[in-house]
Amino acid sequence: MYMIRDFRASLDYRPLTTSDLIEEHRICVCVRKRPLNKKELSMKDLDVITIPSKDVVMVHEPKQKVDLTRYLENQTFRFDYAFDDSTTNEMVYRFTARPLVETIFERGMATCFAYGQTGSGKTHTMGGDFSGKNQDCSKGIYALAARDVFLMLKKPNYKKLDLQVYATFFEIYSGKVFDLLNRKTKLRVLEDGKQQVQVLGLQEKDVRCTEDVLKLIEVGNSCRTSGQTSANAHSSRSHAVFQIILRRKGKMHGKFSLIDLAGNERGADTSSADRQTRLEGAEINKSLLALKECIRALGHNKPHTPFRASKLTQVLRDSFIGENSRTCMIATISPGLTSCENTLNTLRYANRVKELTVDTNQVMEGGRPNIHAVNQLDLLDEQWLSISPQRDDLKLLCEQNEEEVSPQLFTFHWAMSQVVEMEDQVLEDHRAVFQESIRWLENEKELLEMTEEVDYDVESYATQLAQILDQKIEILIELRDKVKSFRSTLQEEEQASKQINPKRPRAL
Repeated sequence: MYMIRDFRASLDYRPLTTSDLIEEHRICVCVRKRPLNKKELSMKDLDVITIPSKDVVMVHEPKQKVDLTRYLENQTFRFDYAFDDSTTNEMVYRFTARPLVETIFERGMATCFAYGQTGSGKTHTMGGDFSGKNQDCSKGIYALAARDVFLMLKKPNYKKLDLQVYATFFEIYSGKVFDLLNRKTKLRVLEDGKQQVQVLGLQEKDVRCTEDVLKLIEVGNSCRTSGQTSANAHSSRSHAVFQIILRRKGKMHGKFSLIDLAGNERGADTSSADRQTRLEGAEINKSLLALKECIRALGHNKPHTPFRASKLTQVLRDSFIGENSRTCMIATISPGLTSCENTLNTLRYANRVKELTVDTNQVMEGGRPNIHAVNQLDLLDEQWLSISPQRDDLKLLCEQNEEEVSPQLFTFHWAMSQVVEMEDQVLEDHRAVFQESIRWLENEKELLEMTEEVDYDVESYATQLAQILDQKIEILIELRDKVKSFRSTLQEEEQASKQINPKRPRAL
């Protein structure tokens, strides 16, 4: 399009270079543009993203007036860093995750997120080069961070600490956690009395060098995409969390969490007819909103962080508290006009995490509370009899994001959270009853064998059988009641999904 070409010709380009200063940020938000891919080039898609300087991203939207006059609408966003389509993973890493490595040696928690729509380059940035089933993990941020961890271990001031390095790799899919280094075993997440979150059964692998880490990444990635014809088909629906953990004499010294987030456009699938698609969409939508608010709470030193609002933020709770916590978000964007709406949503989300540019009109608009929506949320309180910290965090999340979350969507998110929670309880109880049934069968077999004796004690037989039957009835009635309650929760979720305003939520 000639308008974009002419506009670009008028710009003074000053892109990021290796000689630029690496600034210290507690929260760093940057954007990475990828090149047009083969599909976009074959469709003759238009590149509508320009990165004129080291911290500015421009989106050009060709528009048409009522009188059919064409014009260009240019939207400008400012971030800590902006990487154009010629930037390598090494360069992105240099300004984003690399400054965080030292944090974990200083007893801190570091997190690095890749955020964006499916196909915008998240997995390429975090995991390395992917070509079909083949992958080169050594070029991803996971491996580059591991390389620097082992280099830093050799420094005299850290060598004397005698630190051990461990790695974990898990994914969060539909509110459930799976261990990618242990055949995708489903894990339980529990919060103890001291508000410490534990992922029960998560395997920490001892790693001695970068090659050990590369092997684990390959194992995890192959487990993550198994049974899928396309890597994106599954990875876009789940968050992958790779953690490098430093321990000293068995105690946690520091932790670096590197997260490849689910595709943000998936968050719009909350009104689908299929429950699994609704669940996926709801969990992605909720976790991305919760993540944004947790990072903002960290940046503004807020007294409360709504980490219980999603499984992702619950698992990463220790990364959002304490003065020695640092976070980096890499928002990846597609350059094509066909992806323009998703690209703008990604940029708006990243902009809200750390608002570097302040528009007076937006401040006025954002500062005016939506009294009607808040009151409706308060009214919803009366519907829930039990006091739940998770519900409180979810409500806080919705109040802070009124534009994206209607009261009906809040009701739906809460109903979906209840479905996930009750599903785990029912499955656990069902397994327990199954194990108990095996014991009952063994006891009944012994009883029947006793009756084969000529002079068996009839009274003892009848008493023991009555005890077994009473126990069976009691346990089975309890399980049946829980299943009834679960079915009723499923119906409530389905009803709540039908009440959602079709215009909401827009993809984050």
